[in-house]
Amino acid sequence: MLAPSSEVFSLEARPYLVPAKERPLLVLVGLTGVGKSTLVEALGLPRLPDRRELVDLYVLPRYGAKPPIPREERFRLTRRFREEFPGGVAEVLARGYAEPHPLLLFDGLRGEAEVAYALEHLPKALFVVLHAREATRLKRLLSRRDAFDRVELRPEERAELRALAEGVLSPEELEEALALAPLEEVLAKLKIVAEEKRNYDPLGPLRLLEGHPQALVLDTERLSPEEEVLAVRTFLRERGF
Repeated sequence: MLAPSSEVFSLEARPYLVPAKERPLLVLVGLTGVGKSTLVEALGLPRLPDRRELVDLYVLPRYGAKPPIPREERFRLTRRFREEFPGGVAEVLARGYAEPHPLLLFDGLRGEAEVAYALEHLPKALFVVLHAREATRLKRLLSRRDAFDRVELRPEERAELRALAEGVLSPEELEEALALAPLEEVLAKLKIVAEEKRNYDPLGPLRLLEGHPQALVLDTERLSPEEEVLAVRTFLRERGF
């Protein structure tokens, strides 16, 4: 799994780096659109390379891929990686070396298997789980750009959307999404939300971490960004940070 290193993280031992598994880490857990990036910026903690960077550095090159690649292909290769390394990105993190800061933030892990691996192999890690419904995550993805007028869809286009949304969004939630952006945009973002749900059970991390002494669970639909930051800082202060 060796590949180029970053300034603060490497899979190769270096004189100024220490094993990541021996360091206190604050690990964010959640899928796209739950609000991790907003929280990362607000906390202002020193960071490890994020999930996307680790995948670019250590996962894609293993299969001869170089970013940028289509999101569907990225899902396929990360799924293949998890078949070889069940701990997924958590396994990359646990095998690495990092700068010896008092606390480093990592954004982030997904799914029950990655969290379970991190709990076992990163004993000093603390976890913040961010969660929101699929409909909310889709709206957030769509709202990252200006909203467009609603468009009329041909019957075959509606059929494709309904098939993709099945088990992810209710018919009412799908109609609401279509009011925010054109068909192509809704399809693209819905594919991300649907594929993530298929690859990473959103409830898996909650099963492992809800009520765990090393974890804080945040409902990002209920809390404001300011309330989330306060909750995380209180959580860290209670644990000596």
